[in-house]
This record gives sequence, C-alpha cells and structure tokens, in this order.
Amino acid sequence: MIVDSHVYTFLSMDDPRGYGSASEHLARVQASHAGHHQPAIRLSDLVQTDSNVLNPENGYDLDGLPDVNFRLDKNAGRVVWTIDGEDYTKHYFPPNLRNLEFSVHSLIGEMDYAGVDVGLIHTDPMLVRDSSYLSECLALYPNRLRSMAPVDEWRILSETDTVIQEITNAIQDHGLNAIKFNTPLVAGHQSWADIEYKPFWDAVTDLEVPVFFTLGTGQGKRQNGPSLEERDGYLEELSTLTRWMDRYPDAVCSLTHGFPWRVFLDGARIVLPDHLWAPFENKNLSLEVCFPVRLGDIFDYPYQEVWETLEQMVFRIGADNLLWGTDMPFQNRFCTYQQSRKWIESYCKFLSDAEVASIMGNTAGRILGIDTH
Repeated sequence: MIVDSHVYTFLSMDDPRGYGSASEHLARVQASHAGHHQPAIRLSDLVQTDSNVLNPENGYDLDGLPDVNFRLDKNAGRVVWTIDGEDYTKHYFPPNLRNLEFSVHSLIGEMDYAGVDVGLIHTDPMLVRDSSYLSECLALYPNRLRSMAPVDEWRILSETDTVIQEITNAIQDHGLNAIKFNTPLVAGHQSWADIEYKPFWDAVTDLEVPVFFTLGTGQGKRQNGPSLEERDGYLEELSTLTRWMDRYPDAVCSLTHGFPWRVFLDGARIVLPDHLWAPFENKNLSLEVCFPVRLGDIFDYPYQEVWETLEQMVFRIGADNLLWGTDMPFQNRFCTYQQSRKWIESYCKFLSDAEVASIMGNTAGRILGIDTH
C-alpha cells in the first residue's frame, strides 16, 4: 500500500469558511507568501525579486500587513500585488490551480493516476482551518483519506480552553485522525514547551492521536537561507522537542517536511550535523521523506544529490521511522506525482524492498492505524 503522509485539499483562497471573513483569509495568504522561498516575479518583464514587502516584519499580526492591493488572479491561478504601479506575482501555488483551489476530488484524481492508496491531509493557516470541511472530505472518501486537525497556535495562551475544545471537537466529533502543530506560529517569544502550554499539551496527548510537528528555525527566523543563525535556531527547536517528548514519552509524533534541507546545504550536498539525530532515540518520533517540493528549484529529477541523505536517514533512524510525503499539490511546481514516487522506488537502489515498503506506506500506516497489508 502506498500512503502519502503529506497532501492538501482546500477551498479558494478568498473563501471565508474557517475564517472570520474572505479578507481575513486573503490576509493569511499574504502573510504566508512573504517568507516562502519561491521567488516573486515582476509581471511587466518577468524579472525575479523577493516578496518580503508583503510582510516586512515577518509577524503574525494581520492588522500590520502593508496595503499592496494583494488579490487573486483566479484565471491564471496565482496571487498578484501592486507596488509603485508595478504588478507582481509568486507561485507558492503551482500554476495549474485555477481559482486557487484544490478540491478533494482533484486530490483523489491525482492519487488515482499516481497509484497512491491513502493520503493524510495536512492543515495550514493559509489553506484550511475548518475541521468540518476536512470531516466532509473524509466522509466522501473514507477509505482513501485521513486528516490532521488544525490548531491556531497563536491563540493557545490567550484562549486556552477554547482552543482545547476546538481540537477535542475536531478529533472526537469530526473524526479527524491527527494534530498538526506549527511551532513558528506560536505567539510571543515563549517556548511552545514551556509550563504555560502544559494544559494544552495535557489535553492534546489525552486524545491519543499522533502529533505532527512543523518546526521552525527559531523565533522570527525564516527557513529560506543557509545561515549559522538558522541552523542554531533549528537545533534549539529540536532541543525543545526533546524536552516535550521527555514530558510526554508515550506520545506518537513526527516531523513534517523532513529537516529544513536548505539550511544544511553546502554546495550540491546536504551536510547534517550528528546531533540532529539525537531526538530519534525516542522511537515514537518519525521523520518525513520530502525532498522535491523543498529542493526542486535547486536539484532536478531524479534528485541524485539527495540519495546520500536518504541513505543516511535510513542508517540513522531506520526505514520504519521514515514516511513518504509530497506536499501535493505544491510538489507539482517541480515534478509529477508519479515522479515523486519513482525517484525513491526506481532510483534509490541502496534501499531494500522492505525499506521501500516502510517508507512508501508501512510507517505511515502504523502511525495512523491503517492496515497496509
């Protein structure tokens, strides 16, 4: 069985469902586009530039976003903004998403064509925050999909009881299967494992579902450049995760996206420090194998430059703690869905059949309680 541990489905980027309004949703999209590594493009001459102007403070206060007439070009499947009379765009979304939506039916169509049996739907503040929508997707395709539940990380300290109730309802009432936690979205400068977060984490772990962490590179740092500060920031996040696992040793958890690969690039190689592997002494922690969407603008299919890294991952933590994920549909910026499978299944000859089976489905199946045999 092939299980993609990282897929999305979402309504249009100006749909108000799960948000206070359409404008709030669009503001989330603007903030998210600012720090992403894809280049911005000036439409008059297609010159590449950056998009930091969309959120120069790199904050999560939507009221502080600059007014750049940020809008959707639904026919072209892209966002557009204007500065000094010039229009700019950025393909965080792949360019084939007309209306800037990716329906659950489109997701299943992609999965069918690529031979993917089950997909685990992720959540993101820009894409989907509505548990009832995710529940509807599962009801339409109960044998094909599982879903994470969204958390508004920035609201945990100020609205603890409300956030706990929301996540409890998502799991117990809407039938979602896991929890997604984005550490960079935590409010303020407190660690997300500090004692102030204990009531939230006690409630979450009592639900007995896997927790999928997306770690950042430290407070206020972006994952878009190889710098010593970002490496140190990520290692600090791993230390925080280790403290969290010490407090909740029975919790099943996973790191989405793998590591922030761009931070550890040295030319055409990924160089990973030894202490990066220390948290995996806890065998309840797994790691996503996700390269094309993260490095597809640097390395081309079949991604020979990352084979050594995958071999190291298998050696360090074992294939039974690795799970394949693609970020579908965002991986379509760089390769087809079938190629996201084939670079591992057809080219990584150092993997045994059993290791391929673990990475491509068995590990995710074990974590999610899916019978993959």
